[in-house]
Amino acid sequence: MNRGGVGERPGQPHDDGGPDVDLLESKLRPPQARTGAVPREALIDQLLREHPRPIMSVVAPAGYGKTTLLSQWAERSGHAVAWVSVDEKDNDPRVLLSYVARSLDAVQPVGQPIFDALASPVSSVPGSVVPRLGNAFASMTVPVALILDDVHLLRNTECRAALSVLADHVPAKSHLVLSGRDEPPLRLARLRTEGRLLEIGPADLALTRAEAGSLLRSAQVIVGDDDIAELHRRAEGWAVGLYLAALVLRAGGSLGGASASFEGNDRLVAEYMESEVLARISPPQRTFLTRTAVLERMSGSLVEAVLEVPGSAATLADLVRSNLLLVPLDRRGQWYRYHHLFRDTLLAELERLDPGLAPVLQRRAADWCLRNELPEEALEYLMAAGDVDAVARLAEELWQPVFRQARVTTLQRWVEWMADRGGMDRHPLAAVYASQLAATLGRPAEAERWADVTDRLLGQDADRPGDPFTRGMAAVSRAILCRHGIEQMRADADEAARELAQAGVVRPAAGGLQGLACVLSGDLDRGDAFLEEAFRAGEHIGVPDTLAQILAERGLVAIARTRWDQAEEFASQAHEVLRQVGMENALVSAVRARVSWHRGDVAATRQELVSAQRARPLLTYAQPHMAVQARIELARVHLALGDVAAARTLIREIDDLLKKRPDLGTLVGEAQALRARLSTARGPSTPGASSLTAAELRILPLLATHLSYPEIAAELFVSPNTIKSQAYSMFKKLGASSRSQAVALSREMALLEG
Repeated sequence: MNRGGVGERPGQPHDDGGPDVDLLESKLRPPQARTGAVPREALIDQLLREHPRPIMSVVAPAGYGKTTLLSQWAERSGHAVAWVSVDEKDNDPRVLLSYVARSLDAVQPVGQPIFDALASPVSSVPGSVVPRLGNAFASMTVPVALILDDVHLLRNTECRAALSVLADHVPAKSHLVLSGRDEPPLRLARLRTEGRLLEIGPADLALTRAEAGSLLRSAQVIVGDDDIAELHRRAEGWAVGLYLAALVLRAGGSLGGASASFEGNDRLVAEYMESEVLARISPPQRTFLTRTAVLERMSGSLVEAVLEVPGSAATLADLVRSNLLLVPLDRRGQWYRYHHLFRDTLLAELERLDPGLAPVLQRRAADWCLRNELPEEALEYLMAAGDVDAVARLAEELWQPVFRQARVTTLQRWVEWMADRGGMDRHPLAAVYASQLAATLGRPAEAERWADVTDRLLGQDADRPGDPFTRGMAAVSRAILCRHGIEQMRADADEAARELAQAGVVRPAAGGLQGLACVLSGDLDRGDAFLEEAFRAGEHIGVPDTLAQILAERGLVAIARTRWDQAEEFASQAHEVLRQVGMENALVSAVRARVSWHRGDVAATRQELVSAQRARPLLTYAQPHMAVQARIELARVHLALGDVAAARTLIREIDDLLKKRPDLGTLVGEAQALRARLSTARGPSTPGASSLTAAELRILPLLATHLSYPEIAAELFVSPNTIKSQAYSMFKKLGASSRSQAVALSREMALLEG
């Protein structure tokens, strides 16, 4: 009952959970070749001769024709092509991998489990999404070229690690191609040693003299062979440099002016564009170029709205026809962007000529995006404009659908951006959402931080009526965190139900928390009634994790009443709810383990214990009642199986949780009884895989990546020494002598996928 999607604001549509990430189809196709693009026949012939190498790295500064080469190679390679054009917004692993999965799926179906894992906010990217996607890639029977262009834009560690893992899963006769300005995130030394890597660099991409002549002629520039040779020598085959020189010559510039400033790289490109390109166009055209440079992509309608100048759409059409470093983004000729080098120069020129104008233009772009149902693009423009309050208000509106798409890294980026600029200190609902997200992801300190911000903000506004939705959501957060004991949790849950009802919002999580508070106060009858009502209220609104937790709680109530048939029915329903969306939940697995053991199915019991291990790290003191409940039930099952070491691990975790949250009602007595029972238990006590701690289980999926220990430590905000210590302890319990062996054994035990 920890989900941010406890309810929607009135009037917001509901869905049945887990919609796919909204993908731009244009990113899944090779960009259209510009008119007059130079055929790279000789280089493509070389690439085709190197066919057996499964990995291709294409690295060069901007303007060397990387994308053009790959588009032409893809057409001639004979492979099915799965293309992804990477951009800044792909620094969310679920977004990036959704594009990769969709591109591969268009070649050959990759299977619903991949999309289930992508759609689950609590599934592990390295532990679930990447192994499933890697296996699907490796199993493809159609020769495929998976091409990711502009991978240098990926800074997110999980994104980069995912690409490195995919490189280990390239099927026979297929290729993984990574193109960008920097070396790709692969283990290059190993790939070189194994002979699996083909590297294309600036020297390979440089145009030949003949290709330079072809480029100049296609740009309608007539010069002699000696002049072509001089331009080629000066530009050192740099494609965009030659094209810019052609623009200068076409505008009436001299050969000397066209070539003198070029040295075959992009260090002087801004100065060159300023002195030789922009200086030769009309002032209105220059104004158009510099002001539209604030746009990530352009259409006629958008530039009209941003510039507020009649005829701007026609100016864009003229630029398209003149081929002035514009890149088409669709096949209908509606959307374009500037070449990255050109755009950088134009933005610098705008700041020099009109400082302070860019935010004005970006706000206009945001307004147009909102009118045209592009709210996330609007948010990005508002962030670029630095409009913190507008970003916070729009982020609050977008939070629920983005969370349902499992794009938690995107949400975290928004939170960090707002926090860095003080926005979270003025917007309590944003702080509520941030707290609930952190609780869901098993980050308790972060959850408490944002809960404190919420309490302070709402406390400041105590004399004002306020927003019942925000007050209700804040009360949900307080009940989830349960920082002041079960009685206060019960009061908070009651307040949440009242406020959300006043806001006209459905309330499965609030009702579920009311029921749980009653159960933990010893009132099983009233608690079960609340839980039953909460389930009915939320059955059709698309919150599967909340519904599964409610059903699990009803299962525990049934077990307490020794009504095992009812318990099994609730546990089965909970499992089915989660199965439909590809999710796991430690509490649900714990209840199913109890039920399986009661009916004598040891194999099913052990399977549920493993499932609980995979999900247990997410249950922290940010949701202490369920964290302790799950561990108590799991410890009971382990004791029944004679696994004393596993039970001791769980009781230690329970004790740590109770130190943080000492007043958890009836759970305190249950833990005490379990502790007493464990003190007299007999059986093998040597720690094995079943006794892995939550901290060790948390790093296990990351060990399956190519991240170093310091990089894993940075991801989890702990010290490298802590990670090394946990890894060593894990190896010992698994009976492994190395990281790779630990990963292999974990996969055999189903602790990891893949």
